[in-house]
Amino acid sequence: MTFGNESDEKVSHAQLDRFVEAGGTFVDTADVYSKGESERIIGRWLAARPADVTDAVVLATKGRFPMADDPNGAGLSTRHLTRALHASLDRLGVDAVDLYQAHAWDPITPLDETLRTLDGFVRAGKIRYYGFSNFTGWQLTKAVALARELGLAGPVSLQPQYNLLVREIEYEVVPASLDAGLGLLPWSPLGGGWLTGKYRRDQRPTGASRLGDNPERGMEAYDRRNVARTWDVVEAVQRVAEARGVSMAEVALAWVTDRPAVTSTILGARTLDQLDANLKAAGLHLTAEETGALNEASDPRPNDYPYGPLGVDQRGRSI
Repeated sequence: MTFGNESDEKVSHAQLDRFVEAGGTFVDTADVYSKGESERIIGRWLAARPADVTDAVVLATKGRFPMADDPNGAGLSTRHLTRALHASLDRLGVDAVDLYQAHAWDPITPLDETLRTLDGFVRAGKIRYYGFSNFTGWQLTKAVALARELGLAGPVSLQPQYNLLVREIEYEVVPASLDAGLGLLPWSPLGGGWLTGKYRRDQRPTGASRLGDNPERGMEAYDRRNVARTWDVVEAVQRVAEARGVSMAEVALAWVTDRPAVTSTILGARTLDQLDANLKAAGLHLTAEETGALNEASDPRPNDYPYGPLGVDQRGRSI
């Protein structure tokens, strides 16, 4: 998502080169990232590299949101997804993508229309697999069951936000993914930079960072996350990092990568240095004690029912 926005083409290509040199394979983008420029940058990188490099890349993109002022230019309808996929393939300079993802649920288009369209893409060889992003547990389960009922190709993955500050997907999304055999591809594993230790309590960020440029940016907006639980989590990550002699980013990435159902963790580095620092997490695995301390600090602490202690007790009864 940083390509073409926070990272220019030269930096983006350097990151991709470093990533594949380190053994990375999964490259994820979307049509709306930098209004198509992210896909174009990746496409030019693919075209300029030898086949033995690019053949190892598992290429993923997404469609759902509008790219232009078109009343029919959004959603998961056959019309929009067909146009969106073809435009993505053109920008990427490829005949097919390995993973095509519905970027979010569409409450208007009938779900069977969306699934038939995605199945058609698979049968036509334009995509090899499909998945979803930002679906809730019931939406995911409904889609999996309907695809099976209709005899269509089923989804293989779900891309949700998941990090030590955002664990609510553990209530329903993670169990639904495990039940369906889907892999999770967490986005924002560093909580928009919060889990790297770059922000300070009651000190609005400034300078060259995502929130420094705009403190009210998106889901990680400073005023939204400047609460006691956030700082409890940040301090817990810092304690583990200092004891291990590693960066806070490595600890946060190691935690999410080893969670149940997680298949691949999506990095969103702005610079080559940030990418290098994040890649170090590949060899880090936390102990049960370290994981327990992070889990305790980051527990969302839901109300008693259905996800709190009373709900857990009800589900655990044998009679």
